[in-house]
Amino acid sequence: MDEKTSELRDIFVETTGSETVTERQAESRGTLTDRDEAAVDERVRELVAAMRDRYDFSTDLDDATYARIARGRFEEGDDEAIAAALVEEREADGDGEGAGAGAGDGSGVPPVVDPATVRDARLDLHLVREADREVDDASFEYDDLKQLTAEGRSIPECAEALDADPDVVAKHARVARVDLTSTRANDRFRDEFRDLLTDAEIEDSHAETARDDGLEEATEDMETDVSL
Repeated sequence: MDEKTSELRDIFVETTGSETVTERQAESRGTLTDRDEAAVDERVRELVAAMRDRYDFSTDLDDATYARIARGRFEEGDDEAIAAALVEEREADGDGEGAGAGAGDGSGVPPVVDPATVRDARLDLHLVREADREVDDASFEYDDLKQLTAEGRSIPECAEALDADPDVVAKHARVARVDLTSTRANDRFRDEFRDLLTDAEIEDSHAETARDDGLEEATEDMETDVSL
């Protein structure tokens, strides 16, 4: 075994903990995790419950619906699509007890979950979309509003400082408050939701990066038909 081959083998052993390439490893190309959807759903609900205890939620939706909205943040294109999916799931469930059900008003009839309610719930979970930060008509800079909000300025004060419509300021000030609150929590909830609900993408990215970065130097100027 020459020096280059030995180096490649050492990297392989260090990375995989194995001296042999199994059929499963060859087929999966280094899959990082076997996604357990039940465990993911349970953890998402635990995060929702923890956030409910820590913050004031703005809707009457139950934890299951908040969890479904968290998933929808990464699976659906926008709040309208999430709301439509919730309605479809509730209708498919038939008895109103599924993912589309909310806390309701005690009548046994779950509340209608419209896009505005989805947005409120999504922001309760610190799941801001980049589109939320895009100011209507670009009448002011979002970062300027965020700075004023961090200083404790009221909506009227922000509107005056930005020479902007108070209604537009109020809409984006809610987003700024969420961003600031998330930052104070070290983006812990936002990041864990993202990691839980997008790990397939992360897995692909890390696997590709690990393969490229870890082997590039060792395989430079080597032939590819090397036996380990």
